[in-house]
Amino acid sequence: MPRNASIFTPVLIVGCVIIMVSFAVRASFGVFQIPIAEEFNWLRSEFSLAIAIQNLAWGIGQPLFGALAEKIGDRKAIVLGALVYVAGLVLSAYAVTPLEHQVYAWLVGFGVAGTGFGVILAVVGRASSDENRSMSLAIVAAVGSAGQVFGPPVAEWLLSVMSWQSVFLIFAASILSMILTLPLMRVPAVASKTELEESMGQILIKALKDPSYTLIFLGFFSCGYQLAFVTAHFPAFVTEVCGPIIAGSALHNMGITTTSALGAVSISLIGLANIAGTLLAGWAGKRYPKKYLLAGIYVGRTIVASLFILFPMTPMTVIVFSVAMGALWLATVPLTSGLVAHIYGLRYMGTLYGIVFLSHQLGSFLGVWLGGRMYDLYGSYEQVWWIGIAIGAFSAIVHLPIREKPLGQAAAT
Repeated sequence: MPRNASIFTPVLIVGCVIIMVSFAVRASFGVFQIPIAEEFNWLRSEFSLAIAIQNLAWGIGQPLFGALAEKIGDRKAIVLGALVYVAGLVLSAYAVTPLEHQVYAWLVGFGVAGTGFGVILAVVGRASSDENRSMSLAIVAAVGSAGQVFGPPVAEWLLSVMSWQSVFLIFAASILSMILTLPLMRVPAVASKTELEESMGQILIKALKDPSYTLIFLGFFSCGYQLAFVTAHFPAFVTEVCGPIIAGSALHNMGITTTSALGAVSISLIGLANIAGTLLAGWAGKRYPKKYLLAGIYVGRTIVASLFILFPMTPMTVIVFSVAMGALWLATVPLTSGLVAHIYGLRYMGTLYGIVFLSHQLGSFLGVWLGGRMYDLYGSYEQVWWIGIAIGAFSAIVHLPIREKPLGQAAAT
């Protein structure tokens, strides 16, 4: 089936819709930290553990859904993921103990896996031409941030007019509605003759024996740690630590009058800035070595996070941090997924990227859980920030030795 020369194919558009809705819900969980903890008088670590488990389940589920999509078809895998997602949200709405939230978080995490990057990026990657692939992957990642832009503020607003349980049910209905777009997603089977002749087991063994694949896996860990920690804990961090919003200031005049509202808006600003940053990464990934771009992004995150934690937190530093970190937020996704596709081919991209993404989600689990645990122990998030800064620097270093050549060419040289 010939590839469409236009970058804006139905596959790309549907993929963007699914990612946007899925990520709007996922990015909102940090907003529920304080309301749920206060209603049940829980420690901060209780709901944090549920979010951490959700991220871990997302990571474990990603290669499974990637392999499932390659076995039974992309659309069937996405439908299954959406139904599991809905089940997790509905059950969570009626959960009254930490254990219930933590058990149902597995369903939410698997649901995100079935409607998230691993499956959608593989679909879009296969449906894109070589010329458009880097930018197509970037567009999907950027639109995921569009969900992050409006998800937390919408959740914050809904919490002002209804219970958190009702918000979860509204989120479940939103996830269910996105299935209606799937009939438009018809993906051509794009693979080279060599890729078609290789089994999943053969290419997986080759990748696992390749040091570059190990380095990509290790390097993605810090991305998950940093993103998940900020998404889950930054709204609460800002609410409790940030200096007051002065009456008559620009933020106050915009209707942002409390640090709680600023915390929710900060997540949206990160998502908004990420749209530009991710698109820029997609453009650059077509022109420059992806491994050097990834190393540069992790260096940038290390600098931004270090400066933020070293200076007193004010509404202005929150805004500056959100914009700066947002520009580097998901810029790693099109570059990392593009690197996997470039080195190991498109046929089993969903599975191979899913395994790499597991590292991302192991980092996510640690970032969310450690944030809640260390807050309960020390009453502060500062130590967790410095751990994230250190592993960010580590990620910058491990990307440098990667051999950015198709696997056959790398072996030949």
